[in-house]
Amino acid sequence: MNFTMFVFYVLSAILVFAGIRVVTAKNPIHAALFLVLAFFNSAGLWLLMEAEFLAITLVVVYVGAVMVLFLFVVMMLDINIEKLREGFWKNLPVAAAVGIIMVFEMAMILASPSARLDAYQAAAPLAADFSNVKVLGRQLYTTYLLPFEVAAVVLLLAMVAAIGLTMRSRKDTKAIDPALQVKVKRNDRVRLVKMQAEQPAEESTVEEASEAESGKQQA
Repeated sequence: MNFTMFVFYVLSAILVFAGIRVVTAKNPIHAALFLVLAFFNSAGLWLLMEAEFLAITLVVVYVGAVMVLFLFVVMMLDINIEKLREGFWKNLPVAAAVGIIMVFEMAMILASPSARLDAYQAAAPLAADFSNVKVLGRQLYTTYLLPFEVAAVVLLLAMVAAIGLTMRSRKDTKAIDPALQVKVKRNDRVRLVKMQAEQPAEESTVEEASEAESGKQQA
């Protein structure tokens, strides 16, 4: 067993453990952190397969963006853990059936003659300046250009649909109409009031003030 196989088995064991803990962890935050660990180990396995672009994408997109956002949402929500556990045991038979089917399919694939080690042919060694990112980009924009554009349009439509579904009018929310804001003029928002800076005092008030002052001096 060489060092590459040793690293493969270590990463695979940690990945299986993290995947099991994602399902069995009682705390949702712990489950999300175990999912982050599973993503990191998956990226390590892709690095062993010389798929650097996929490994970096997994770490940057999923770990750096999606899982961080998921952790913030989980921490901000008041989640009833006991209710989640009830749902877990309720859906356990269906999950167990799906898991057994997946294990059976993987066993059939691994038991096929083409998956045996004696029938495996190692790929030719790659050059030192080989870039799988360059090869992937060339395949996307030449051979698979049409499916790539179709997938981009589908994602754009999904984003527009999500925005449209969340912008439903409700009575308890205050919405701003940009069209009305553009039509607003200065006279509609600002009113200028002219006032005199100084007002002359009345004569009776001045006489009363002088009499009060003289009375104080006589006293």
